Amino acid sequence: MTARQPEGAVLTEDMKRVVREQRLGFVATVGPDGTPSLSPKGTTRVWDDEHLVFADIMSPGTVANLQANPAVEVNVVDPIARKGYRFKGEAAVLTEGPVFDEILAFYENGTPPMQGARSRIRSLVMIRVERALPLVSPSYDLGLTEEAISATWWDHYAGLRSRRQHHPDPPSPS
Repeated sequence: MTARQPEGAVLTEDMKRVVREQRLGFVATVGPDGTPSLSPKGTTRVWDDEHLVFADIMSPGTVANLQANPAVEVNVVDPIARKGYRFKGEAAVLTEGPVFDEILAFYENGTPPMQGARSRIRSLVMIRVERALPLVSPSYDLGLTEEAISATWWDHYAGLRSRRQHHPDPPSPS
Protein backbone atom coordinates (compact mmCIF):
# COMPACT_ATOMS: atom_id res chain seq x y z
CA MET A 1 0.00 0.00 0.00
CA THR A 2 1.10 3.54 -0.65
CA ALA A 3 1.05 6.22 1.99
CA ARG A 4 -1.96 7.73 0.17
CA GLN A 5 -4.02 4.53 0.21
CA PRO A 6 -5.33 3.34 3.59
CA GLU A 7 -5.19 -0.36 4.45
CA GLY A 8 -8.13 -2.14 2.82
CA ALA A 9 -8.82 0.72 0.39
CA VAL A 10 -9.42 -0.12 -3.24
CA LEU A 11 -9.69 3.42 -4.56
CA THR A 12 -6.48 5.42 -4.61
CA GLU A 13 -6.36 9.19 -4.31
CA ASP A 14 -5.72 9.47 -8.06
CA MET A 15 -8.74 7.27 -8.85
CA LYS A 16 -10.87 9.45 -6.61
CA ARG A 17 -9.50 12.58 -8.29
CA VAL A 18 -10.36 11.33 -11.78
CA VAL A 19 -13.92 10.40 -10.74
CA ARG A 20 -14.34 13.71 -8.91
CA GLU A 21 -13.09 15.73 -11.89
CA GLN A 22 -14.83 13.82 -14.68
CA ARG A 23 -18.14 12.84 -12.99
CA LEU A 24 -19.20 10.92 -16.12
CA GLY A 25 -18.93 7.17 -15.75
CA PHE A 26 -19.80 4.65 -18.42
CA VAL A 27 -21.61 1.84 -16.64
CA ALA A 28 -21.60 -1.63 -18.19
CA THR A 29 -24.20 -4.14 -17.06
CA VAL A 30 -25.44 -7.48 -18.35
CA GLY A 31 -28.86 -7.48 -20.02
CA PRO A 32 -31.49 -10.20 -19.66
CA ASP A 33 -30.32 -11.81 -22.91
CA GLY A 34 -26.74 -12.02 -21.60
CA THR A 35 -25.41 -9.23 -23.79
CA PRO A 36 -23.59 -6.13 -22.50
CA SER A 37 -25.41 -2.87 -21.96
CA LEU A 38 -23.51 0.40 -21.64
CA SER A 39 -24.97 3.62 -20.27
CA PRO A 40 -23.35 6.95 -19.34
CA LYS A 41 -24.02 8.20 -15.81
CA GLY A 42 -23.25 11.87 -15.17
CA THR A 43 -23.83 11.41 -11.44
CA THR A 44 -20.90 9.04 -10.82
CA ARG A 45 -19.26 9.88 -7.50
CA VAL A 46 -16.84 8.41 -4.99
CA TRP A 47 -18.63 7.36 -1.80
CA ASP A 48 -15.64 6.06 0.19
CA ASP A 49 -12.41 4.07 -0.24
CA GLU A 50 -14.30 1.05 -1.59
CA HIS A 51 -17.50 2.34 -3.18
CA LEU A 52 -18.74 4.40 -6.11
CA VAL A 53 -22.33 5.60 -6.40
CA PHE A 54 -24.57 6.96 -9.10
CA ALA A 55 -28.12 8.23 -9.14
CA ASP A 56 -30.91 6.62 -11.12
CA ILE A 57 -32.54 9.63 -12.73
CA MET A 58 -33.54 7.99 -16.01
CA SER A 59 -31.89 4.58 -15.82
CA PRO A 60 -34.64 1.96 -15.78
CA GLY A 61 -32.69 -0.48 -17.99
CA THR A 62 -29.48 -0.18 -15.99
CA VAL A 63 -31.33 -0.63 -12.69
CA ALA A 64 -33.31 -3.63 -13.97
CA ASN A 65 -30.10 -5.24 -15.24
CA LEU A 66 -28.37 -4.70 -11.87
CA GLN A 67 -31.33 -6.07 -9.92
CA ALA A 68 -31.13 -9.26 -11.98
CA ASN A 69 -27.32 -9.45 -12.06
CA PRO A 70 -25.26 -7.14 -9.82
CA ALA A 71 -22.04 -7.51 -11.85
CA VAL A 72 -20.94 -4.10 -13.08
CA GLU A 73 -17.99 -2.25 -14.58
CA VAL A 74 -17.63 1.52 -14.59
CA ASN A 75 -15.12 3.32 -16.80
CA VAL A 76 -14.18 6.92 -16.02
CA VAL A 77 -11.74 8.56 -18.43
CA ASP A 78 -10.29 12.04 -18.81
CA PRO A 79 -10.92 12.59 -22.56
CA ILE A 80 -8.14 15.17 -22.81
CA ALA A 81 -5.34 13.31 -21.01
CA ARG A 82 -6.62 9.99 -22.39
CA LYS A 83 -6.22 8.32 -18.99
CA GLY A 84 -8.66 6.94 -16.50
CA TYR A 85 -9.76 3.85 -14.64
CA ARG A 86 -12.03 0.85 -14.91
CA PHE A 87 -13.82 -0.23 -11.76
CA LYS A 88 -15.27 -3.74 -11.49
CA GLY A 89 -17.54 -4.89 -8.73
CA GLU A 90 -21.04 -5.57 -7.53
CA ALA A 91 -23.88 -3.10 -7.36
CA ALA A 92 -26.74 -2.72 -4.92
CA VAL A 93 -29.82 -0.74 -5.90
CA LEU A 94 -31.13 1.33 -2.99
CA THR A 95 -34.65 2.76 -2.87
CA GLU A 96 -35.02 3.54 0.83
CA GLY A 97 -33.40 3.32 4.23
CA PRO A 98 -30.66 5.14 6.14
CA VAL A 99 -27.92 4.59 3.54
CA PHE A 100 -30.26 5.75 0.78
CA ASP A 101 -31.04 8.90 2.80
CA GLU A 102 -27.34 9.54 3.46
CA ILE A 103 -26.41 9.22 -0.22
CA LEU A 104 -29.39 11.36 -1.27
CA ALA A 105 -28.18 14.08 1.12
CA PHE A 106 -24.71 13.68 -0.41
CA TYR A 107 -26.18 14.57 -3.83
CA GLU A 108 -28.34 17.37 -2.47
CA ASN A 109 -25.43 19.01 -0.63
CA GLY A 110 -22.47 17.85 -2.73
CA THR A 111 -20.11 19.66 -5.00
CA PRO A 112 -21.89 20.61 -7.11
CA PRO A 113 -25.27 20.15 -5.44
CA MET A 114 -27.82 18.38 -7.64
CA GLN A 115 -30.81 20.59 -8.30
CA GLY A 116 -34.07 18.85 -7.36
CA ALA A 117 -32.25 15.69 -6.25
CA ARG A 118 -35.07 14.47 -4.00
CA SER A 119 -37.69 14.69 -6.75
CA ARG A 120 -35.46 13.53 -9.62
CA ILE A 121 -33.67 10.51 -8.13
CA ARG A 122 -35.64 7.27 -8.41
CA SER A 123 -33.05 5.03 -6.78
CA LEU A 124 -29.36 5.06 -5.97
CA VAL A 125 -26.77 2.53 -7.01
CA MET A 126 -23.86 1.73 -4.72
CA ILE A 127 -21.00 -0.21 -6.28
CA ARG A 128 -18.59 -2.15 -4.10
CA VAL A 129 -15.39 -1.90 -6.14
CA GLU A 130 -13.56 -5.21 -6.07
CA ARG A 131 -10.93 -4.38 -8.67
CA ALA A 132 -9.70 -1.13 -10.19
CA LEU A 133 -7.30 -0.90 -13.10
CA PRO A 134 -5.84 1.99 -15.10
CA LEU A 135 -6.98 2.83 -18.62
CA VAL A 136 -4.24 4.51 -20.64
CA SER A 137 -4.22 5.45 -24.31
CA PRO A 138 -1.73 3.59 -26.52
CA SER A 139 -0.43 7.05 -27.51
CA TYR A 140 1.66 6.94 -24.34
CA ASP A 141 3.41 3.85 -25.73
CA LEU A 142 4.83 6.12 -28.44
CA GLY A 143 6.67 8.11 -25.79
CA LEU A 144 4.28 11.05 -25.92
CA THR A 145 3.85 13.05 -22.73
CA GLU A 146 0.53 13.85 -21.11
CA GLU A 147 1.09 17.48 -22.05
CA ALA A 148 1.58 16.59 -25.75
CA ILE A 149 -1.46 14.31 -25.84
CA SER A 150 -3.59 16.87 -24.02
CA ALA A 151 -2.50 19.64 -26.41
CA THR A 152 -3.54 17.50 -29.38
CA TRP A 153 -7.01 16.95 -27.94
CA TRP A 154 -7.47 20.57 -26.85
CA ASP A 155 -6.66 21.55 -30.45
CA HIS A 156 -9.13 18.97 -31.74
CA TYR A 157 -11.95 20.29 -29.55
CA ALA A 158 -11.11 23.91 -30.42
CA GLY A 159 -11.40 22.97 -34.10
CA LEU A 160 -14.77 21.32 -33.50
CA ARG A 161 -16.02 24.39 -31.64
CA SER A 162 -14.84 26.69 -34.41
CA ARG A 163 -16.56 24.60 -37.09
CA ARG A 164 -19.80 24.53 -35.08
CA GLN A 165 -19.73 28.32 -34.67
CA HIS A 166 -19.19 28.85 -38.40
CA HIS A 167 -21.52 26.06 -39.57
CA PRO A 168 -24.21 25.45 -36.98
CA ASP A 169 -26.47 22.48 -37.48
CA PRO A 170 -29.60 23.35 -39.43
CA PRO A 171 -32.84 23.23 -37.47
CA SER A 172 -34.44 19.80 -37.46
CA PRO A 173 -37.68 19.42 -39.42
CA SER A 174 -40.86 19.59 -37.37
